Amino acid sequence: MATALVTGASAGLGEEFAWQLATAGHDVVLVARSRDRLSEIADVIASATGQRAEILAADLTDPEGLELVAARVADPDDPISLLVNNAGFGLGKGFLDSTWEDEKRMLDVLVTAPMRLSHAALPGMIARGHGAILNVASIAAHLGDSTYASHKRWVVEFTQALAGQLADTPVTATVVLPGLVETSFHDSEELVHMRSDFPGMLWLEPEQVVTSALAAVRRGQTVVTPSVLYGVAGAGLRLLPARFTRRRRTGEA
Repeated sequence: MATALVTGASAGLGEEFAWQLATAGHDVVLVARSRDRLSEIADVIASATGQRAEILAADLTDPEGLELVAARVADPDDPISLLVNNAGFGLGKGFLDSTWEDEKRMLDVLVTAPMRLSHAALPGMIARGHGAILNVASIAAHLGDSTYASHKRWVVEFTQALAGQLADTPVTATVVLPGLVETSFHDSEELVHMRSDFPGMLWLEPEQVVTSALAAVRRGQTVVTPSVLYGVAGAGLRLLPARFTRRRRTGEA
C-alpha cells in the first residue's frame, strides 16, 4: 500500500492533499505542529476512507522536529512513496520591516524543510524503484518583491534541478504554482487585507489546486500551474523586465 506524507496537513491545501490522497487509496502521514488538530483530521479521514492516517506533530523550524520528520520519511520499514512539501506561511511585510527571527522561521519552513525532507526521501525511493516529490510553490515565484517570493522561486528552481537529476530514475519531482487560494493562509492580520484587495475571480478553491497537482505527479510533469488564468499571468510575468516584478507590493500569494 502506497503511503504519502504531507507537511502542513492541519489546514488548507495540506488537509485537502490528505483527503484526496486517502480517497484515492493512499495511507497518509500528516505532519503539522498541532497534535490535536492532526488527530481530529486523521480520525475523520480514517473513518471516511478506511485508509491509515498517521499523525506526526513536529515544528519544521525546530531542528529536532525537522529531523523527526526526516527519519519518518527515510524509514525503510514503512516507506513513503509520495512526499508533499506543502507547509508554508507568509509574513505580509517587507524584509526591512520584519524581524530576523521571523525571516529565519520562514526560510526554515519554505526552503530548509523541503530540501532536507527530499534528501531523506530520495535514496529509498530510488532503491525501491518508485516514488515522487511534490513541492508547493506559488505564482509569487515569478516576482522578486519579497523574501517569500524569493523562497518560492528557489522551490521552483530546486524542483527543476531535482527533476533533471532524476531523469534516469523511476522517481519524479513536481512543483505546483498556485495563486490566491481560499484557505486560512490569508487569515492572519498581516495578510487578511488581500481578501478584499483582489477580486473573486482570482481566488482558487483548494480542490482545484490539489487535483491539478496530483494529476501532474501522475503524468510525471515537472511544473504545473493549476489555472489557465494564472498560467497566462505567469508567462507574462516571466517576460517582464525585472525592474517591474521587483517592485515592492503590499501582499504575498
